[in-house]
Amino acid sequence: MHALAAIAVSGGKPLRSEDLAYSANTSAVVIRGLLSRLREAKLTTSQLGAGGGALLAKPAEKIKLLDVYRAVEDPELFALHRTPPCENCAVGGNILAAMQPSLDRARRALEIELGKVSVADIAQEVARLGKFTIPLEW
Repeated sequence: MHALAAIAVSGGKPLRSEDLAYSANTSAVVIRGLLSRLREAKLTTSQLGAGGGALLAKPAEKIKLLDVYRAVEDPELFALHRTPPCENCAVGGNILAAMQPSLDRARRALEIELGKVSVADIAQEVARLGKFTIPLEW
């Protein structure tokens, strides 16, 4: 979201992975990996050459946090066991089935909430908090 919000506030100006990395206080390699996943999900595109960089593939209003979540996060919201529990145990044999309905409801609630918020919403809130207008001059 950090990279997408930065691209959104740039007002259509392509942003280099180095600039996005500086903003996120991480390495450009990490940003390029994320941008690759976002590009595969058709959320970003790249402009090559001098003055090139990452761009949103569609309007920020059309990109929901749910789209971003699905593009970059592990689909398993909750890590349950690294190895399967003992099926011969009264608890171990039933714990996963007992927990799954609650975890499924939690995942659905998260996805509903993420589907309500767009990259544009986040960019506007960043601009409000930072007391600047979009497009931000980099």
